[in-house]
Amino acid sequence: MNEFVTALDRVQSFLKGYPDLQVVLFDSSTHTAEAAANTLGVAVGQIAKSLIFLADENPVLIVTCGDKKINTKKFAKTLCAKKIKFADAPLVSSLTGFEPGGVSPVGLLHQVPIYLDRSLYDYPVVYAAAGTDNSALPVKPSRLQEITKAEIVDVSQ
Repeated sequence: MNEFVTALDRVQSFLKGYPDLQVVLFDSSTHTAEAAANTLGVAVGQIAKSLIFLADENPVLIVTCGDKKINTKKFAKTLCAKKIKFADAPLVSSLTGFEPGGVSPVGLLHQVPIYLDRSLYDYPVVYAAAGTDNSALPVKPSRLQEITKAEIVDVSQ
């Protein structure tokens, strides 16, 4: 893809293969789970936040509920990694092509292993970022797992 393709364009291009899924755009920023929940009028837990970690220096993406934190010890054990840490903003941007606050689990610049936390299944529909800080992708957790080929893990607290 050329450098002029926007993050939102990448997400929408990916979604062309899935006509049942549509990005929703907002006039206000949804860059935090709280802001997104407020804008959408849903529980913070329904916001599916995508986080990049380094597991023994290998990038992984995990999607969890907006009201949860990742138990890094449990996640490291699940991944058979000795050390796990948050990726910094420049690395997140270079790997995903998205700025923190708009990281989508689809349309990534580079392939990374994707994991879905089991907590997402507490909701019939969750709202993932769609590449910008004012967009969302409403999706059933099972559909998100299907389109991302993610592994389901239980690592939130």
